[in-house]
Amino acid sequence: MEMTASRLRDLLRRVFPGAVVILLGTGLLAYVLDFGLLRIRVATNRTPYGSVVVTRYYAILQKSGKTQCIFEPPQPETCVNALFPHGGMRPCWYLNRHPEQRTNI
Repeated sequence: MEMTASRLRDLLRRVFPGAVVILLGTGLLAYVLDFGLLRIRVATNRTPYGSVVVTRYYAILQKSGKTQCIFEPPQPETCVNALFPHGGMRPCWYLNRHPEQRTNI
């Protein structure tokens, strides 16, 4: 059985919106469950927050095309023990993998 281009296009028009809704729903469900688990950790005081030492530096592009880096001393940053960022804090797993924070100026 050969599938013509028009039949394939019709099939994709029916399947694609449903697949997008499923993907968005799964992402939203994961975020809500992660937030709920964080709230439970906060309520029971079971290490909801952590701390990671982060080095920040500024990369300043000069007129000559060179980049000047200005480093700040390493400082601990409070992070959240969760999969997604919550409350304006980054997840600890992300900060552990990215301990150097670059700001381009």
